[in-house]
Amino acid sequence: MAPSTQQVFIDGSFADLAQELAEYLNVGPEIQPLLEENKKDEVLKKLVTASTVLNSSPEKEFTAAYNLLVYLVIQSPSVNIFLPRICENLSKPVTSSPANGSGLALNILSTVFNLLKPDNDVRFNVFQAILRLVKNSGLFEMLRPQLKKLDSWIVEWDVDEEDQRKLFGQIADVAEDSGDEEQSYQYILKALHTFDPKNTAEISSAEAQKLSLRALRIALLSSNHFDFNDLTSLPTIQALSDSHPVYSELLEILSEKELEDYNDFRDEHDGFIEDEGLDNSKLHRKMRLLTLASLAASTNSRELEYRRIAKALQVPSEDVEMWVIDVIRAGLVEGKLSQQKQMFLVHRTTYRVFGDKQWREVATRLDQWKESLRSVKEVISRERQQAETQKERELHEVDRKVAGATGMGAGRRTGGRDNIVEMGTD
Repeated sequence: MAPSTQQVFIDGSFADLAQELAEYLNVGPEIQPLLEENKKDEVLKKLVTASTVLNSSPEKEFTAAYNLLVYLVIQSPSVNIFLPRICENLSKPVTSSPANGSGLALNILSTVFNLLKPDNDVRFNVFQAILRLVKNSGLFEMLRPQLKKLDSWIVEWDVDEEDQRKLFGQIADVAEDSGDEEQSYQYILKALHTFDPKNTAEISSAEAQKLSLRALRIALLSSNHFDFNDLTSLPTIQALSDSHPVYSELLEILSEKELEDYNDFRDEHDGFIEDEGLDNSKLHRKMRLLTLASLAASTNSRELEYRRIAKALQVPSEDVEMWVIDVIRAGLVEGKLSQQKQMFLVHRTTYRVFGDKQWREVATRLDQWKESLRSVKEVISRERQQAETQKERELHEVDRKVAGATGMGAGRRTGGRDNIVEMGTD
């Protein structure tokens, strides 16, 4: 959609242009008397009703005919009455151009959207028509750049939470159909944020639970989603502990526990993963990566022996380096492998959760750093004192040598009048 300053320029009076379009739509005789009586809205009603045939008009005439119709309608004080029908027609297939019809219709809808004032409520309906067309045609890439403006549009349209939720759900569907899993996930989260967190009935409703499970499944199976705080902080997700306790338990394991806990979950809820259509291989792999991240975060020495990693991940020692490389690629840990020492040297890691245990670990590390700094300070102070002592010693030595040189000079008077004895007689 182009900037809202876009305009359509068509020369001619309303009567002449309406008659021209009516002849094209084969309703000329019907609107002639209405034009003579200056019943413009009745004329537009006839034209809009007959405009369904435009979807079968030749491709080269499609844009011009629709632009003329939009131009006539946009001038009417009753524009909001006629535009929804036009949008509905444009959402349907353009039979005369199977290959380019969707793009042509999208251009017309974008023109309608941009011609309306920013605070016009009908803009919301036009945008929904655009979404339906994008969904049916797979043209999500044309819509994607405009989504960054959506938040400001919603404010301008003064859309309530329920309509926002429906809109976000539509965008999530369109993104999912196009294969953009991450975009779909983000708009499901936006939809979940529209539920009132103080309304227990609302966050526990069937709609809230359906959206929550949808978001949770995407996050669980995503190959690059490892931080679940965006879910666990949502009241609708927290409500799953009552309605879907097994899902809630699985989320807790992925959020803060380790591979052994996941294996225990599998034993306790045998068949759950398969029955729910989840992929155990993906979940198992993710749990290994998360377990390694937790292990790295809890290691005070910043040195992880291969054998500890192998034990925690339940893999052969020869596979350790492969898993370390994978966890680094996932952005969970930074470090360096030492094949010689058979260790992974941890440079940076991220806590999966941050609770009492993590605060205690931070306190322990702060104490260690404090002790290290104290030791460094003592070494520096000792070296500084030794340097100052050595400097004083050297200064004393210089003074001693200078003083010694001065004394020797005073005892060696061998010339001059003071050394002459004068003798004589009166």
